[in-house]
Amino acid sequence: MMQIVLATKNQHKKQELVTLLQDLNVSIRTLDDYPDAPDVVEDGDTCEANAMKKAVEIARYTGLPAVADDTGLEVDALGGRPGAFAARYAGEHASYEDNCRKLLHELRGVPPAERGARFVTVAAIAFPAGETRSVQGVLEGSIAEEATGSHGFGYDPVFLVPEYHQTLAQLSPDVKNRISHRARAFAQAKNLLQHLMMERKSVGA
Repeated sequence: MMQIVLATKNQHKKQELVTLLQDLNVSIRTLDDYPDAPDVVEDGDTCEANAMKKAVEIARYTGLPAVADDTGLEVDALGGRPGAFAARYAGEHASYEDNCRKLLHELRGVPPAERGARFVTVAAIAFPAGETRSVQGVLEGSIAEEATGSHGFGYDPVFLVPEYHQTLAQLSPDVKNRISHRARAFAQAKNLLQHLMMERKSVGA
């Protein structure tokens, strides 16, 4: 059975990714299995650059195919900010709550019709020999006027999903894992991994 490594130390994200990839016929390892793995600095200007850098470095370190992702939040009223800098919007070591507070502060007085936003997740796959691929998932929505809900992480409490009239943090994990930006990106990543696995099996045969 093929082994892959999820290139993340974020426990919330790891739980989501394991769930999203659970029906893939692979053995999933995480960076918990590699305590000495390098901390990859996410210094790219785009989500794709960050995801690809993580996947490539971890594939090189572990000798196994690595899957990484990076998510940005694009807010229309802020000209697309915070974008790829969403995780460190309120500072390099900001908490989820710090980032949400800063975002809500910057949007004070902005009417609901002008609070449009989208999550963009890029999932990258890297093989030790150097081959790389990436896919993207997008979830359109808007920014609420206050944080609501106890599920999820990151900006989930302030991101309204129009179809449900609720924030991502109010939705159950099952619903979120069906409709989210990350779910959409990893549905494509899963299909891509299956295709690549079939290619390698054919070549090996």
